[in-house]
Amino acid sequence: QVQLVESGGGSVQAGGSLRLSCAASGPSFSSYAMGWFRQAPGKEREFVSAITRTGRSTDYADSVKGRFTISRDNAKNTAYLQMANLKPDDTAVYLCAADWRGYSEATTRRQNGYDYWGQGTQVTVSS
Repeated sequence: QVQLVESGGGSVQAGGSLRLSCAASGPSFSSYAMGWFRQAPGKEREFVSAITRTGRSTDYADSVKGRFTISRDNAKNTAYLQMANLKPDDTAVYLCAADWRGYSEATTRRQNGYDYWGQGTQVTVSS
């Protein structure tokens, strides 16, 4: 069983930056690919970014590519999402998720591919 807790959300003006953290408790963090998703009011949850279990490979939605950076520190059991040049359209609840991969270096954008989810952290960007 893995528990995920997000932090780092808040309110910023357009053009600002935030760094989200996702702290994991439980065994074998380095066996999980990690993903970030977001859900805005009245909209479906959408993929934002993912990182392989070792951190060697990453994936980004087109809407955040070049502005967001995903990373992880397996020694600290934590994944991060650095967000820069934020836009009002980035306003959403951001959730991290863990996808058991064993020794595989892969990620997925499919929500049902993830085994564990955090509760989310609110990001609000004002114009």
